[in-house]
Amino acid sequence: MKVLITGGAGFFGLHMTKKCVEMGEEVTLLDIAEYDKSEYDQSVRLVKGDVRDTAVMDELISKTDVVIHAAAALPLESRKEIFSTNVDGTRNVLELSLKNKVKRFIMISSTAVYGVPDHHPLYETDEMIGVGPYGESKIAAEKHCKEFREKGLFITTIRPKTFIGTHRLGVFQILYNWVEEGHRIPLIGSGKNRYQLLEVDDLCDAVYLAYTSSDERANGIFNVGAVSSLTENDYVGNLCEYAGSGSKILHTPVWLVIPALTVFEWLHISPLYKWVYGTAHKDSFVSVDKAREILKWNPKYDESQALIRSYKWYQENKDFIAKGTGTGHRVAWAQGILAIFKKIL
Repeated sequence: MKVLITGGAGFFGLHMTKKCVEMGEEVTLLDIAEYDKSEYDQSVRLVKGDVRDTAVMDELISKTDVVIHAAAALPLESRKEIFSTNVDGTRNVLELSLKNKVKRFIMISSTAVYGVPDHHPLYETDEMIGVGPYGESKIAAEKHCKEFREKGLFITTIRPKTFIGTHRLGVFQILYNWVEEGHRIPLIGSGKNRYQLLEVDDLCDAVYLAYTSSDERANGIFNVGAVSSLTENDYVGNLCEYAGSGSKILHTPVWLVIPALTVFEWLHISPLYKWVYGTAHKDSFVSVDKAREILKWNPKYDESQALIRSYKWYQENKDFIAKGTGTGHRVAWAQGILAIFKKIL
């Protein structure tokens, strides 16, 4: 099949491309960012463009069987850019996919649509209350998906938990740097909460199963996340133990840390945004029963395994990683005021 992946230069796009090529698909990528051509199979077509550009998208989608829509402005971008890309861009891609009669449309959404709920696990039918512009934009984009699903477009919406793996940097690069250098790792609260993660290769498996499924029920919404009962203490502790650097967990009081991080974010001196620090001390996990039943999906990795795989890649490639280069998941983030606390801890 001919597969178009938007956001193809990103962290998920890179891994999804490898999965599709492995499965014999003809792949085209679209992104506003630059590609490192050495990272992609020579068979892959690399297109620089914007999901909001109707002419470019129409030309690409007219030659496509499957659209995997992963292009998104991330939480550190401005509210205007987030809504323009995540909402207007998604609607543009949906309209052109319906017009060109694509066979399957895969929407990469987020569990940020659930906000900070009062119960767990979370199910696909739970209320959507987004945190911040990013969560709100994903809810609006999903509403567009619902509209076009009702118009006859076969749409699988995937809501992944925070996913990590090789090539994942961003906030996790900060964690890996601290662990490698033997610093104490501050966790907000007791660390006894279950904060579910996901290995990116498991996410790619779910997406592939979604667009190849013969089950009509795949035309719906699916949570995906690691299947384990590990707490933050468990998997961060396991990472520290694996690193062998002397790094250990430091529990910090919620009442002090969250107000401080809120101020730091407002002053633009911290890379951490509300969705990260506002939920880090709470349970946050979803039921994946629906994906396991309908898509026949089963994740291969738990949170500890996923973190360690990602950390190993970071160690092997750290000398080639530019420091503080942007806001995406595939680049390092400037630590800002966190660098001061790093010296103390």
